[in-house]
Parts: sequence; structure tokens; C-alpha cells
Amino acid sequence: MKKLIILLALSGVLAHAATTPKQTIWTGSWAASPLALHVSAPAAAPAPSGAPATSPAPAPVSPATVPATTNPNGTTYRDIVHLSLGGSALRLSISNEFGATALTLGGVHVALSAGGNDIQPTTDHAVTFSGAETITIPAGAMAVSDTVAMPIAPLTTLAVSIFIPYQPDATLTYHALGVSNNFIASGNVLSAATLDTPKKTGSWYLLKGIDVDAGPNAFDIVTLGDSITDGAKSTFDHNARWPDVLAARLQANPKTSKIGVLNEGISGNRILHDGAGSNALARLDRDVLSQGRVKYLIVLLGINDIGNTMRHPHTSEAVTADQIIWGLQQLAIRAHAHGIKIYGATLTPYAGAGYQDAAGSKMRDAENEFIRTSDLFDGVIDFDKVTRDPAHPDAFLPLYDSGDHLHPGDAGYKAMGEAIDLKLFQ
Repeated sequence: MKKLIILLALSGVLAHAATTPKQTIWTGSWAASPLALHVSAPAAAPAPSGAPATSPAPAPVSPATVPATTNPNGTTYRDIVHLSLGGSALRLSISNEFGATALTLGGVHVALSAGGNDIQPTTDHAVTFSGAETITIPAGAMAVSDTVAMPIAPLTTLAVSIFIPYQPDATLTYHALGVSNNFIASGNVLSAATLDTPKKTGSWYLLKGIDVDAGPNAFDIVTLGDSITDGAKSTFDHNARWPDVLAARLQANPKTSKIGVLNEGISGNRILHDGAGSNALARLDRDVLSQGRVKYLIVLLGINDIGNTMRHPHTSEAVTADQIIWGLQQLAIRAHAHGIKIYGATLTPYAGAGYQDAAGSKMRDAENEFIRTSDLFDGVIDFDKVTRDPAHPDAFLPLYDSGDHLHPGDAGYKAMGEAIDLKLFQ
């Protein structure tokens, strides 16, 4: 009798397990730090055909075109993004975090990219939010979509199309430096296989993140940085940023193929002052700690704090090496409080850059020495050692220099991404 009772109980447990739906565990596969874009009037600048124009300091790249806020036909934004991690399904995050008024989404679609502004029509999926294709996102908020039953391979390029019927606000939320050609078209053309005479832009609009269902063993690395993490001076549409190189290496190694990379670089960003986006201490919660599956954080920041100090030595923008180090300590303390391991990345050389001088070089050396020797970090990624010219240690190896002496070119980014020891993440 006891055996019968046990068997009946066990059969009940198995039946319950068979009917219980699998729990979805979302892991980030792509991200972009949001910024505010003022759109009070249309712009008429030509579309970028390559990397951003040379400047003496990293700065956000203005989009090629900004739609009029009173377009009666509305506007479709088609963002072209390159994922890191694959999964059995996906979901999108759309941001109105910098909008002062509510933003209505007239529809969102996602499809496999076919190159340029083209999509693969058979892969096109309408995206819903609690079952609705049209929603309104409150000012200062973001919206996470329903599950999209769309299996995705690692390192896939997607086209995400977002239709805004009308934009009454003076700002949109976007990411300035996409280092990819994205597209803006008039009207609702969400499902168009090819957009008809769209305008190109080097920025991503409204899309903040893409998560995938990659199973319980997947997790993320977040790269927090400035233009050198954002990929300034790398070739458009080549996904040649150092975080992209790292993501490809992780996917090629079976031991690390469940790890996603979220690039949270903002061109021009600083640790201690706002400017190109909020300072890094302020945006840590939004861009790092709010991500659900982050295990590791790589920080490459400080060169803009130093450069702006050299430009404005007698203003509130000036900082000392000790203050920069304090900022790094704060990032580490807060990451550790959330169980995240943090790796300090040394600042790359910048001799010859527009805002470099001897005093600034001493500050860079002091920050790098702290990163290499402090026991606050869980590890060190020595980008300075990888990219410098042995004959002139304050300068890039010529092969790695983009030409502005501040940003690496594709070869430099490749060397940085390949220099990271994957054992740091096992």
C-alpha cells in the first residue's frame, strides 16, 4: 500500500512538471546607452559614409538627419544592430527615458538584416507589448516587449523598425555613435523589405536593448566606457569595436559561448562630470546594475576627465588624478555590492591628441599605475601595454593609431579585443 501511495504521488509530481511551462531566463545580447537628442527642427546634414569626422577629443556624433517633429505621416526608424549571444527567443527594450512627454509607438517589427536597409521578409515579426502593437511610453520611462518567438544564432545582425506616428516632444532618446548605417523613412514602413529612399544616420534611435532566452547558464559582461569602447574611428558596419572582437572570441570558445557582451560606451563620457551623457557614477545603475544577468564589468574610463582638465584647468571641469581614482573606487565598491566582478582596463596612449599635454600624461600614468597595482579590482586588462609603441610608450603603435592619436583604428581595436584573457570569465 505504501509503495502504491508513493508511486501515485510521484506520478502526480511528474505530471505537474510536464505541464509546467519552462521559465524564461533573459540575458542581454545587445545594448546601447541612451542619450537625449534635441529634435526641435529637421537637420540637413549629409549622411555619413564612413567613420566620424576627426576631432581632437571624443565627442558624440550627430545623426545624419533628424525628422521633423510635426511629420503628419509619422516616421519609421530602422536600427541595424549586431547581437552577441544567441537564444531561442528574444525581447526588445524601447526607451523614452529622455522624453519630457509620453511617446506613442505605432508599431515595432524585428527581422533578420539582409544588408543595408533591407530585411529578410520571411523573418519579419511584429513585436507586441502585453499583446498590443501600439502603446504609449510615459515620459522618462522605457518599455519591455513581449516574447518574440524568433530563434537567433549568436553574432546575428537584426533590423529593428520602430514607427512613431507623431512626436510632440523636443527630445528623443537615442544613442549617438552607432558606428553603423541606420535608416529613417517617412510613414509607416515597418514591414518594407527595402525602404524607399531612406535617410542614413550613424545613430540608433529609441532601441535600448535586446535580450535573448539563452538558458540558465548564460550571463553578461558589461563594458563601461567612452568613445574607445563606443568604437569611434572604427569602420562603419564592420562591428570592429573591441567589445565586438571580445564577443566573437567568446562565441568561438565552447567554454564561453553562453556569455553575452553589452557595450555601454558613450563617446565623450567621463567618470566625474556630465557632458556626453551622465557621468559614469550616475549612469552605473541604469547601464550596468539594472541588467539582470551581469557577472562581470570592464571599465575603461578617465581619458576625457584628464583631457577636459587640460583644456579647462581653472574651472569646475578640472579634476585631479586622486579624484579620478576615487571615482574608479566608487564604481568597484558598488559593483561588488551587487556581486559583480570588476576588471580595470588601463588607458590607451594619447600622445599627439588634441587635448594631450605633459601634465595630462602624468595623470594617465597615475591612473594606470593604480589600476595595475590596486587590490580593489578583480583583474586588470592592460590595453595600454597592448597598444603602445615600445619606442614611444606615450603614443600608439602606428599600426594601431586611427590617425587622430586618441582612438585606435580597426587593427588597434582588434588587438585590444584579442588581448583579453578569456579565463577571466570562466
